[in-house]
Amino acid sequence: MDPVSVGLLVALAGGVAGEVGRQTWAGLSALVRRPLGRDGGQAPDIGSGEAELTRLAADPGDQGRAQALSTALAVRAAVDEDFRAGLAAWQERAALLRAGDGAVTNSVSGGTQNGPVLQGRDFTNPIFNAAPAPPSSSGGAGDGAVDSTR
Repeated sequence: MDPVSVGLLVALAGGVAGEVGRQTWAGLSALVRRPLGRDGGQAPDIGSGEAELTRLAADPGDQGRAQALSTALAVRAAVDEDFRAGLAAWQERAALLRAGDGAVTNSVSGGTQNGPVLQGRDFTNPIFNAAPAPPSSSGGAGDGAVDSTR
């Protein structure tokens, strides 16, 4: 099983990704707070990960705390079969969130662009306040250019 990404833990603890991120963090919190499974009872020195989860929630930007949580999750998954299955299912759901983590590819091509070009992701109701395009300097007939030499 792959370890849980430190970057993902920091992002979720910090409230990134809005409501979906909050629900994903809540799902991990609920999973961690479940009692150790029957396999986990054989290793009393293994923590649940709850202390690490709480510490990261208190300081969401702390990479060290995120790493400690990732390690605690991996250790618990190694000794608790039920937890491992739950964590694997949680990681699959979290991967859907990570697939839309902000990776954007924009391309503007073909001719001269007169006007605003907005590059990014997930815009809602953008408003542009831009001056009209300047007149063409080609001087050709019918292009709307004004000849001031006459």
